Amino acid sequence: MMKWNIPNVLTLLRIILIPVFVLVFYAPYAWSNLLSTTVFGLAAATDWLDGYLARRLKQSSVFGAFLDPVADKLMIAVALVVLVQDNPNVLFTIPAAIIVGREIAISALREWMSEIGERTKVAVSVIGKIKTAAQMVAILLLLYDHPLGAFPTHDIGLVLIYVAATLTLWSMILYLRAAWPILLGSPKPHRRDDA
Repeated sequence: MMKWNIPNVLTLLRIILIPVFVLVFYAPYAWSNLLSTTVFGLAAATDWLDGYLARRLKQSSVFGAFLDPVADKLMIAVALVVLVQDNPNVLFTIPAAIIVGREIAISALREWMSEIGERTKVAVSVIGKIKTAAQMVAILLLLYDHPLGAFPTHDIGLVLIYVAATLTLWSMILYLRAAWPILLGSPKPHRRDDA
């Protein structure tokens, strides 16, 4: 049975905020960009906070370990989709496609490695954490999309999304390199319960 602790509630809150974020983003009001940025920022804060509290309060759980990365990927993918739809050009589409495509590929790799008992070979790396931070900041700036005095949020956000996409490719290469010997060899015997 799932434990209703603070970290798990924060993770579920992040998922609940996804449709709220989309509705606010498309609201026909001048302040919708500020509010959608705030909602995304709140979701990003819960991402950091739930992990911190799970460690600090010793409330880690199997449910949280499963749902936390799912919530992160959903929030980032949805934010990138709405940004590309709002800015339908190659400058936005290329890094968004790289980031979303990498998440799908690495999730599949982790699932397969887990099935054969080699999940630790593709554990989250420091580069992956830096990549996530760059993505979050880039998306926040691109969502806000108005200069803050002399600070060009859009331009800096665009540079950061390319930094994030580059780190995304780099971390994917590191994961694949770690898994490559196993991918080339014969997997350990395992039983599949699914069809």
